[in-house]
Amino acid sequence: MRNTQRFDDIFDNYIKIGSKNPIKTFMMLIKGRKKKLGVATGVFLLKHTPVWIMPILLANIITTLSKPGTLNLNDIYVNVAIMISALITNIPLHLLFVRLVSTSMRSMEAGVRATLIRKFQILSIQFYKEFRSGKIQTKLLRDVEQIQNFANNIMSIILPGVAEVIVGLAIALSKNWTMAVFYLLVAPLASVSAFMFRKEIRLRNADFRREIENMSARIAEMVEMIPLTRAHGLEEEEISKMDYQVARVEHRGYKLDMANALFGSLSFVVVYFFQIVCLLFSGYLAYTKVINVGDIVLFQTFFSMIVQRISSVLSIYPQFASGMESLTSVSEILVAEDVEMNTGRRKLKRLKGKFEFIDFTYKYPDAEEDEYVFDGLNLVVEAGESVAFVGESGAGKSTLLNIIIGYDKPTSGKLLIDGVDITSVELREYRQNIAVVPQNNMLFSGTIRENITYGLGDVSDEELDKVLEMANIKEFLGKMPEGVDTSIGEHGGRMSGGQKQRIAIARALIRDPQVIIFDEATSALDNISEAMVQQAIDSMMKDRTTFIVAHRLTTVRKADKIVVVRDGKCVEIGTYDELMALRGFFYEFNNQHEV
Repeated sequence: MRNTQRFDDIFDNYIKIGSKNPIKTFMMLIKGRKKKLGVATGVFLLKHTPVWIMPILLANIITTLSKPGTLNLNDIYVNVAIMISALITNIPLHLLFVRLVSTSMRSMEAGVRATLIRKFQILSIQFYKEFRSGKIQTKLLRDVEQIQNFANNIMSIILPGVAEVIVGLAIALSKNWTMAVFYLLVAPLASVSAFMFRKEIRLRNADFRREIENMSARIAEMVEMIPLTRAHGLEEEEISKMDYQVARVEHRGYKLDMANALFGSLSFVVVYFFQIVCLLFSGYLAYTKVINVGDIVLFQTFFSMIVQRISSVLSIYPQFASGMESLTSVSEILVAEDVEMNTGRRKLKRLKGKFEFIDFTYKYPDAEEDEYVFDGLNLVVEAGESVAFVGESGAGKSTLLNIIIGYDKPTSGKLLIDGVDITSVELREYRQNIAVVPQNNMLFSGTIRENITYGLGDVSDEELDKVLEMANIKEFLGKMPEGVDTSIGEHGGRMSGGQKQRIAIARALIRDPQVIIFDEATSALDNISEAMVQQAIDSMMKDRTTFIVAHRLTTVRKADKIVVVRDGKCVEIGTYDELMALRGFFYEFNNQHEV
């Protein structure tokens, strides 16, 4: 509960970003952590001191040893003592630095993910209709990871790089301005020369990654196609296709290995070539008495350090660019305004279940101006009534159910729930009083018990037993190895269609809803499974307001009202017998579709 509250606070903070600018987003993400990161920067400078003072101390020792006539062992002892002290203090300082950075970065990572999860829960259903689920997973997993890498690169590569370049130049300038100018001119040239060879590596990496992704897609497709492949004896065909793909990966991998080898060797040659240039130049200055002999080591070390750091900073540009892209990608969700707002809305303390459609109109967001799904719909459903919606495919039956659930809003007119306009109702509490049984039931990999009691916490065995009886689950429960605690597999893969549907009905029943919505709940079942599920549905409909979309005779015939929807209006309303006696649209529809 403590973490939930902490993440709620983070959400309230992050959600105010209001900008897709990646830099502004990043600054907001580290808000509250700037002080700790500032301390971490200070600790880094302290713990990195040995790297900077070692060349100076070593230069002092060599210079002292190069003058035997004036040799003072105390000077050597002092320099060695300073070296050892600096090395020892590096251990606790490094651990402190990593702790400060890690807690900040991990906290930020968790905060971003928690914020995205909370934002996903309030975004409208329309948003998800237009947004691919794969992109959502990418934002939550890959993009957040890229942002953390982006921040880590700043602290572990860019910060040390900038610090070492500044310190190296400052020391060179304090020792000899000629060497400082040499650094300014030659170090960037050496770094860029080495970095230029990376272009080929990036191209080879991209080619190899594409082939790996292609092979991954082919493997997924191959596994999915195995029943069909086996049924038609096409195993060798699939093996041939995969052999070709494996060979392409092998070839691209070889090209990448050779490019890496060439880059490694060329980089080595370039960097050491310029280090030789630095050695010759500093050696000349020592020969002409401009600098001390020991300073050759100092300048050589700092030159190597600067070249490597500049190269390191340049080398992370692709990751840096990916981090910026991921910041923009995450901002796309954080600033999304298509949210379902419930703050300040009226709570229906006790839902009775009366629904009134008054001059109700609805059209899809991207539809033409006059393309209405419903245009002037008027309908009253009394509390406790069961109503079945019938009409041609595309008439808007399922859309009407989505509107009743609150996923979509009326374009004009009203939908009243117990006399209250749905646009002013607190939808979260309202939905806790309704149950939805869709055509494609949604089960998760857990036990039968966990799927039925999802989100309810503790449910007594007596309550669960009653629901199992009503949903006709006991008929197959005895065959399950662990009864109600049997795992159903991923998406209920170990259950038949009828069994899964009855579990979905039990999940709805255990909530004791006042309003029930069935959306083609039996359309995908065989006759035997349908009979079992229909018994569960019949027991569930008693004394509850029920909305049904179905084509099966058994479900529609028992409804208190059948509403025939055509051209956005209710063209016929009545019981099954009344509508059949009219010999109107429903009569024709029934004969054509065998409702």
